[in-house]
Amino acid sequence: MQQSWLERTELLLKEEGLKKLQNAHILVVGLGGVGSFASEFLVRSGVGELTIVDGDVVDKTNINRQLPALHSTVNQTKTSIVANRLKDINPNLKLKVISKFLSPNEAFEIVDTKFNYILDCIDSIQPKIQLLISAKRKKVKIISAMGAGGKLDPAKVKVRDISKTRDCTLARVIKKELKKHKIHKGIRCVFSTEIQDKSSVFITDGKDYKHSFYGTISYMPALFGLYAAAEVIKKITD
Repeated sequence: MQQSWLERTELLLKEEGLKKLQNAHILVVGLGGVGSFASEFLVRSGVGELTIVDGDVVDKTNINRQLPALHSTVNQTKTSIVANRLKDINPNLKLKVISKFLSPNEAFEIVDTKFNYILDCIDSIQPKIQLLISAKRKKVKIISAMGAGGKLDPAKVKVRDISKTRDCTLARVIKKELKKHKIHKGIRCVFSTEIQDKSSVFITDGKDYKHSFYGTISYMPALFGLYAAAEVIKKITD
C-alpha cells in the first residue's frame, strides 16, 4: 500500500474496495444542506468521478446548514464553491459541473447508465419526482433524501425503501405521485420517523418549483447527506 491521502480509507476498504470507488461515477443533484455534505463525503472516500448539479446561489439564510454557505460566499454560485472545494480535496477528481436548476423535463435527460449511482438531494417536488421516475425507468441506482426540515432528533434518521417511509410530509407526497406511475417500491430513501414540527413551515411564492419549506436545524441536512453517501459507498464497495 502506497502512502497517500487515502491510506486510512484503503486500510478499511482494502485495495479492491478503494479501486471500486475510484472507478465510480456519481451524480449529485442539489447542493443544499444534504447534497453539499454528501458530495464532500463521497470525494473524501475516494470516488473518482462526480457530476454535480445546482442552479442556486448562496443566500444568508443558507448559512445555518449548508456547507458552501458563509458570509464571504453570499451571492456566489453553490456549484463553483463546492467544485473548488472538491478539487482541493482531490486534485485528480474528474468533475463535471452543471450550474442550473433541473427542470422536470431535464431530469429525464440527465439520467444515464454511465452513473453508478444518483443522489437525489432536490427539495422541489416536480423535478424530484421526474428524477426518481427516470432512474427507475432507465434502471440506474438512486438514493433519495426526503424531508430534513422540521426535525431535531438525529436518532430517528433511517435508510429504507420508499415503501417503508413514514412520518414525513415530503415522502408522503412523493409516494402518492409515484403511484400514479405504478412505482410503489425499489427506491432507497433517507428519512426521519420524527413527527415534523408543523408550526415551523413557511409558504413561498413557488419559485424554482418550491412552494414551502420547514425550519431546519444545522446538523440534520448534513446527517441526511452522511447517510446517503454512506449508502452509496457501501453499495459500490460491496
